[in-house]
Amino acid sequence: MTVVIQCHRLSKSYGKMQALRNLSFTIEDKKITGLIGRNGAGKTTLQKIIAGFYRKTSGEITVFGKEPFNSLFVSANSIFVSDEMSFPISLTLQEILEEAGQFYANWDGSLAKKLLDYFSLNPKNHYYNLSKGMKSTFNMIVGLTSRCELTIFDEPTLGMDAAVRAAVYRALLKDYLVHPRSIIISSHYLNEIEHLLEDVLVLKDGEALLHLPMSELKEWAIGVQGETSLVKEWIKTRELIHTEQLGTGRLYAVVKNQEVTDSDAYCARLEGLKVFKVSPSDLCIYLTNKHQGGIDDVFRNDEFN
Repeated sequence: MTVVIQCHRLSKSYGKMQALRNLSFTIEDKKITGLIGRNGAGKTTLQKIIAGFYRKTSGEITVFGKEPFNSLFVSANSIFVSDEMSFPISLTLQEILEEAGQFYANWDGSLAKKLLDYFSLNPKNHYYNLSKGMKSTFNMIVGLTSRCELTIFDEPTLGMDAAVRAAVYRALLKDYLVHPRSIIISSHYLNEIEHLLEDVLVLKDGEALLHLPMSELKEWAIGVQGETSLVKEWIKTRELIHTEQLGTGRLYAVVKNQEVTDSDAYCARLEGLKVFKVSPSDLCIYLTNKHQGGIDDVFRNDEFN
């Protein structure tokens, strides 16, 4: 596979604040990669460095084999879609699409018009007159129909209702299957996009926690639930990711699945424990929590016990 993005010990600082810390990863061609992390994890900073908008502080990064900052080649072959996009206020939506077609070599004007009609966007309207959700939809149309070799979507569905989000992602998948390219999507709705993703890169505090195929992420952790004393005994020799008290005398815990054999799970069930897989969405929440118990840790004192 062709490497599209190569990072080695990439860091980015804003004064004394370090947004990215020694990131090293590789993204191959023609894959949809999910960029997952809490607000402030460094997702947008990383995407803007990849797109050539920001200069790195240290480390190395190449996009299409080139340093991306201020690169005309990277700009011509990639697009960064976010709620910060701006367009000339004098142009209508139709005129914006026509101008975009002059810049992007793989632009599909026919598809752009069909999507504009499907999502009930008046081509004679102006961008600044749109609601937040409609702006996000228009941004997605531009990103989708540009068919750039590298397309970056930074929280692309902000303001959209659930039905529109589902339709947008369906359109993305259908077009990707016919016209494969490298796509990066950051989103707070992992459960809505996990069926799209081939790889997942999880960030926490500017560092990479995991970078693996979605198929492996689905098997990465296992949950166990039952009487507190039994759960604590079962997890004490395993790598603990998350714990959560479930009322009086019951505990839920998440551990790394690689340390749990089929025999272990079978014995746990014989002891009265429930053992089950952890969804990728829940796992990413647990991994990026600052505390193993999440919000429950705030209430762990005499007043709430």
